[in-house]
Amino acid sequence: MSQQSQQSQQSQASPQHPLGSPFGPAATAAEVLEGMDLRGRFVVVTGGHQGIGFEVTRALAGAGAEVLVGARSPERAAEKVAGIAGVAVDRLDLVDPGSVDTFAERRLAAGRPVDVLVHCAAAAPPAERTLDAYGHEIQFATSHLGPFRLTRGLLPLLRAAHGARVVNVSSGAQRMGAIRWDDLDFTSGYDPGAAYAQAKRANVLFAVELDRRWASEGVRGYAVHPGVVIGTNLNNRPEDQEAYRAQGLVDEEGRPVIDPVAGKKTAAQGAATVVFAAVSPLLDGTGGVYLKDCEVSVVDGTDRPLTADSIPAEVHPDSIDPEAARRLWELTEKMLAR
Repeated sequence: MSQQSQQSQQSQASPQHPLGSPFGPAATAAEVLEGMDLRGRFVVVTGGHQGIGFEVTRALAGAGAEVLVGARSPERAAEKVAGIAGVAVDRLDLVDPGSVDTFAERRLAAGRPVDVLVHCAAAAPPAERTLDAYGHEIQFATSHLGPFRLTRGLLPLLRAAHGARVVNVSSGAQRMGAIRWDDLDFTSGYDPGAAYAQAKRANVLFAVELDRRWASEGVRGYAVHPGVVIGTNLNNRPEDQEAYRAQGLVDEEGRPVIDPVAGKKTAAQGAATVVFAAVSPLLDGTGGVYLKDCEVSVVDGTDRPLTADSIPAEVHPDSIDPEAARRLWELTEKMLAR
């Protein structure tokens, strides 16, 4: 069967179809939430005190939601969100299973249903292979293993919300993110970009399988490409400035180039698709999908290189493959049980 036929067959069996959203690439989080009343909803946002996560926190709280920010340094996070009504902070280190479990236990003891869980926290790609305390590659641990453990820990509270959503902030890098099934931790041939892409594909596969398993219990899963936002902890490294200029992400003076249609966004624009996934009624009844530009992405498996004028970010068919999603879930459970 040709790649085109396989892609067409998969598309027919998948909810991965645009919905006709009224929002476009330039929409901001505030615009997506305009007129919405989120009072009474409780949202947990990991990394919700910096970059895109901060804009997600600010926008949701501004619409009336109560937001709990999970942060490795709660003192620093509290300084960042000070003055935003309805926002609290708690300690959470995603690469420390004990910290994740303790965070979840505190939430379970409090008993408050979790309406939305947003996984925003991520690790900047280190130049050298870096491992967590359990020997796992740091990007995979931060973006997938920790969020997976946290989501399972909060599952009773997600079920109790009767319509909860779990949102994984992924990236267009999922298009290149082959899962190294036999070497997830890059014991050989470490490449920071490949490790980042693997983690971002894992975000999408996790959302797909979560939705398959838990949709009947009222818990839906989404993965989001927020766009490329220069100035976040992921895209703000001095050693990468030359690459940013070559990709048209910054100008000669190092200032961010904003072109939402090409995928180059402000933090507020980057947060738009995240909050769209978190609360938009347009997604009621739909889950297990990858979103970009406040819309369910089309499926595109063609080889499209990144250029200064175009940043391909449509979902790759391998990123929503149900067999790969099931395989990753089962493998992750084994990794966390060790």
